[in-house]
Amino acid sequence: MNPLNLPRPAWMTEELVLLEEQADRFLKAEFVPHVDKWNDDHMYPREVWTKAGGAGLLCAMIPEEYGGAGGTFAHEAVINRAYSFAGFDSFGAQLHSGIVAPYIWRFGTEEQKQRWLPRLATGELVGAIAMSEPGTGSDLQNVRTTAVKKGNRYLLNGSKTFITNGQHANLIVVVAKTDPKEKAKGVSLMVVETDDAAGFRRGRKLKKLGLDSADTSELFFEDVSLPADNLLGPEEGQGFVQLMKELPQERMIVAVHAVAMMERAVALTVDYVKQRTAFGKKIIEFQNTQFELAACKTEATIARAFTDQCVERFLKGELDTVTASMAKYWATDTLGNVADRCLQLFGGYGYMDEYPISRIYRDARVMRIYAGTNEIMKLLIARSL
Repeated sequence: MNPLNLPRPAWMTEELVLLEEQADRFLKAEFVPHVDKWNDDHMYPREVWTKAGGAGLLCAMIPEEYGGAGGTFAHEAVINRAYSFAGFDSFGAQLHSGIVAPYIWRFGTEEQKQRWLPRLATGELVGAIAMSEPGTGSDLQNVRTTAVKKGNRYLLNGSKTFITNGQHANLIVVVAKTDPKEKAKGVSLMVVETDDAAGFRRGRKLKKLGLDSADTSELFFEDVSLPADNLLGPEEGQGFVQLMKELPQERMIVAVHAVAMMERAVALTVDYVKQRTAFGKKIIEFQNTQFELAACKTEATIARAFTDQCVERFLKGELDTVTASMAKYWATDTLGNVADRCLQLFGGYGYMDEYPISRIYRDARVMRIYAGTNEIMKLLIARSL
């Protein structure tokens, strides 16, 4: 799928082209035939994770000695684009592979990496990160969840909400206060393997405007006893710094995803207006249609070019938080605009659930909210002026 007619970016090596083709073939064979049923069920089955792991589509940037593919963020970007082109915008693999696993890889002890990363790569473990809380949102300095040390163990107490992969996850990185008297310096990351965790409880799968198949959930921790070595990293109080260091990558994941959704929306719409007729001619022949799609293609091309430039800078270690915030804000705002105009060109059919454009329209909305709202992105950008 290349509706923008852009050349491959400089960072797209021959190896990545082969990965793109492999991912496309696998998804079309194994996942696409079931997408409508999974959307109707509002849940992906658990075996989707192990199938994706078996195909090498999880934890691509994790080193081989820890069970990953030994790639880079570019490998993750290629796989995430393939998921989106195949219609799997709700699948939480982007968070699992691009956020949860890297926290463990970059900040965990050697024992923690050996213990958890190989099982994340195969899909035996499904990862989630529990940040947001009821009434607190993403104000991470003021989380109420606590992890109090008792001897050589921690007692974890608190509740979390809006947690992606919440129903399937069996490895959860929990943002908690190990020193409630402190703000940022009191935050630590605790890793919970849920299968044998007494006191852990999953709440309801939350009903949402979009991303219907994503198992976004509430989670509850009531005196969950954790070994001391489930503290991520060697010491307490590092959680806030760990979270901040990963923000550019998190925001680039969202930007790459948004651009892929834009490309798919434009491709689906071009195909539709070339087939659909009204008043005796194809919809593509109306000047309004041409003008609208010309604008959508232009906006999507600008977003893709900027995002690709940011990916290249990120791979070189040169991407700052402000520019990553620009990419996240611009790509997701533009996605909302493009998806809206594309849906309009479908007419009444665009409002029907069986047409993928309606799902793109709904799924796009949250991308201006999660990974930091676009208003927060603008604040960060403004501080650089």
